[in-house]
Amino acid sequence: MAYSAKIGPSILSSDLSCLGSECVRMMECGADYLHLDVMDGHFVPNITFGHPMVECLRKCVGQDPFFDMHMMVSRPEQWVKPMAAAGASQYTFHLEATTNPGNLIKEIRESRMKVGLAIKPGTTVEELAPWANQIDMALVMTVEPGFGGQKFMDDMMPKAGANMIVSGSAVIGSDDPRSVIALLRTAVAEAIQKRSLDR
Repeated sequence: MAYSAKIGPSILSSDLSCLGSECVRMMECGADYLHLDVMDGHFVPNITFGHPMVECLRKCVGQDPFFDMHMMVSRPEQWVKPMAAAGASQYTFHLEATTNPGNLIKEIRESRMKVGLAIKPGTTVEELAPWANQIDMALVMTVEPGFGGQKFMDDMMPKAGANMIVSGSAVIGSDDPRSVIALLRTAVAEAIQKRSLDR
């Protein structure tokens, strides 16, 4: 069976003055889901948006797009219920931002969202292992959290295989996002095939 990765544009790279139409455009270009970066100015230096924006986007784009909330915040427990009420599909929090991942995972599940667990480049993938059977997605960051448009960190590649790819400026800043999304899918499929042949 052919391997296919899901591609999620990071909408923070969009023209924020027309975010709703940008979300619609990305879905029309073949995106499988939308990645929404939430920054609080504490866990990372920048500030983006919160649950009121998510609620507005959900009203604008409807119920179909899958919203993966990447919570780059220092108190992820604080925003679970507001994000669920706003229409978030998945709540991806940082392992480095909480002292009790187990409780947070339980709270996210009880709020009827999928669970994502993110790690910064400096955190080893082994630290994800105790939670692997309790989460829906592991987000292995290949840039430092907090800033868009960074150069991809090649040395993160050995950490994990990938079946969901987040890309910001490469997709959204392209003149032809549909082709970039297709290229990313093809590149992942070829890498997986090569790895299986090398074993």
